[in-house]
Amino acid sequence: MKLLDELLINLPHIVQDHLPLILQGTGVIIAGLLVGGFAKWLLFRFLAAYHHRFPRYWIAGFLKHLDRPLFYFLPLLVLSTVLPLVPLRPDAFEVFRRVVEISLTCAFAWTLIGCVYVAQYRIRHKYQLDKADNFKERKLYTQLQFVKKMVIITIVFFTISLILMSFPTVRKIGTGLITSAGIVGVILGFAAQRSLGNLLAGFQIAFTQPIRIDDVLVVENEWGKVEEITLTYVVVRIWDQRRLILPLNYFIEKPFQNWTRTTVELLGTVFIYLDYTAPLEEMRKELTRLLPQNHLWDGRVGILQVTDFKERTMEVRILVSAGDSSSAFDLRCWVREKMVTFLQQHYPESLPVTRTANSSESPKSPFVPMEEVST
Repeated sequence: MKLLDELLINLPHIVQDHLPLILQGTGVIIAGLLVGGFAKWLLFRFLAAYHHRFPRYWIAGFLKHLDRPLFYFLPLLVLSTVLPLVPLRPDAFEVFRRVVEISLTCAFAWTLIGCVYVAQYRIRHKYQLDKADNFKERKLYTQLQFVKKMVIITIVFFTISLILMSFPTVRKIGTGLITSAGIVGVILGFAAQRSLGNLLAGFQIAFTQPIRIDDVLVVENEWGKVEEITLTYVVVRIWDQRRLILPLNYFIEKPFQNWTRTTVELLGTVFIYLDYTAPLEEMRKELTRLLPQNHLWDGRVGILQVTDFKERTMEVRILVSAGDSSSAFDLRCWVREKMVTFLQQHYPESLPVTRTANSSESPKSPFVPMEEVST
């Protein structure tokens, strides 16, 4: 109680003696943060005005992805610059400086990650996927997605390392860990063989590119497009909007169909099974008349051939070409419907029929009996 009473009695004198230092420190901190915030606001106002007059994709990406990171980074940068002006005792100043440095390091890492997203924004708006021949764009997108994730992981790893190594105790522990890193690496290698295999498969896929973003695949008897390639798995968007998740090393170890590996152009087949009386030349003329009416046909291939004879029918194959796999599927369905309608309306007897004979009826004799002739 005595100590408390003495503290309350001396509090006005303590505050009076230290008030200038408190105000000075608070003023320096607030001023530093305000100057950094004003610098960020001024920079973004200038870039927004410039982008309004001269639109640039990199400026749009800068304004979109670096707004929040720079809101923290620039004030902390200015504060770290004026930090020696804060009047604190050496031990308190060291703690405050360490907190500011760690915060500045985290904000700088966030800004670097934002720069990665700015680069991605710029590239994605320069190279669009929504066109027919997007081979170059799909190749670039696949590499970009993998490289972006590796760069972000590297930034986060080094940021955490810098923060931890700024503490003397952790630095000493780190020296001991480096000496035993070989043994730990061997143990982790055995424990994470599949994960490391997927990571190496990711590098191989990113640069040799057996698959790319937006490639059309037939995998596990499913037709779909590559929607996402992560560091460990691939997401395939199936035609009915389901998602097929496959590990990266699946595409290294197992066979699959890639319909857009070198080009998006594709040939589509339509099989029709008809009676042997079907008018093939008339069907060819009808196909030649129909194809130019549909914008899905790219004009390269449009032929009709008899490809096989079955026991009761003949197999007629129609081969058509389209700009991409989706167009080829729709074109095949359209040709199939139109040709069947043509046969139904003009040559219904050409559709498959089954002939039967009643075994109880005796076959008619081709000769006339002699009794009827003499009569």
